[in-house]
Amino acid sequence: MDSFRSKENLNRFESIFGKTKQPPRLFQAPARINIIGEHVDYLGGTVLPAAIDFAVQVYLRPNDTSSYNLYSVTYNETVELRKPLLPNPKSSWTDYIAGVIVEVEKKGHIVPGFDLLVDGNIPQGSGLSSSAAFEVVTGYAIKETFGLPISREEIALIGQRAENHFVGTKCGIMDQFIIAVGRKDDCISLNTDTLQYSYHHFDLGDSEFYLINSNVKHSLKDSAYNQRRSECESALAKIQTKFPNFTHLYDVNLSDVQIGECHLTNEERKRTKHVTSERERTKIVIEGLESGNFKDVGSALFETHWSLSKEFEVSCPETDFIVDSLQSLGVTGARMIGGGFGGCVLVLDMKDHFSKIDAVLKKSYQQKFNLEIDFYKFHISDGVKEISI
Repeated sequence: MDSFRSKENLNRFESIFGKTKQPPRLFQAPARINIIGEHVDYLGGTVLPAAIDFAVQVYLRPNDTSSYNLYSVTYNETVELRKPLLPNPKSSWTDYIAGVIVEVEKKGHIVPGFDLLVDGNIPQGSGLSSSAAFEVVTGYAIKETFGLPISREEIALIGQRAENHFVGTKCGIMDQFIIAVGRKDDCISLNTDTLQYSYHHFDLGDSEFYLINSNVKHSLKDSAYNQRRSECESALAKIQTKFPNFTHLYDVNLSDVQIGECHLTNEERKRTKHVTSERERTKIVIEGLESGNFKDVGSALFETHWSLSKEFEVSCPETDFIVDSLQSLGVTGARMIGGGFGGCVLVLDMKDHFSKIDAVLKKSYQQKFNLEIDFYKFHISDGVKEISI
């Protein structure tokens, strides 16, 4: 996000909340991509995310009251929150802030009143996790402003709990975690069961990652996300009646015959197949990126997409069309990312190939769906941080 808009928002903050001797502080949290390990972060799986240079920014200043005065540039709306904090269906964007405050105070801290302005350039509904960035930047801004002894890892967990308990989406920990601990030019492999993680630096050479936004936002995303999680939980419960040693669906390594003994529904069987096959693809991608074997990485990305589409059933015709077209056009690899039902496709390809496919894909997508697609080039960036004004 450029500094010009930051200055503009500082002026906006002071015109809305007033100018005092104590200026607000500016904090920024990035968007994220996940290279591999999709829909396994709430099932004990390993994921490979990175922070990227789209962002949510907040200005925050204590106001010496018990009220939280909030302004969203996106919605051009000012909202005052008072305790007890409850979900706000009229201005649901405030739930991300309220949920974080509630979770911080559950840890025994007091969050005094403050004024907050939020703005961002993460395309909403793109699958790049604008909501997690909002939660993490709010938590980090509160921690820094009021001097609370909370680690970055705890900020991530607070953001996840805010989304689970207050917003009502049963998301996993991946998005908040990489946004909290991300590092420029690195991604992390994160074991979402133990929360152990390590940084990986990849040299892509003549290859690059980029994003294609389908510009589709299907309304069933949140409800279906929760349904998929429920199906995975019920599949694991049935498997555990026969094979009690498995604590996570991700760890299940049974034959088709053994799976058949567990009396899974067709949906539960398909969800299990995606989750357990993603384990091997994640190994292939990490090894391939480290060794420079991008062909294997690309094949695994394509396989993940079609597993998400056919087995986990969280894709949609538009993103399937984009990935299918990219395969036909000879790109190295591609897959949908995020919760699904629209949003972005992550592409791995040779740098010199992009100019040969963008116009072709734009035209065919427009003809098929009467929709535009957007291409986003990005850099891997730092996690949440304070910005000097």
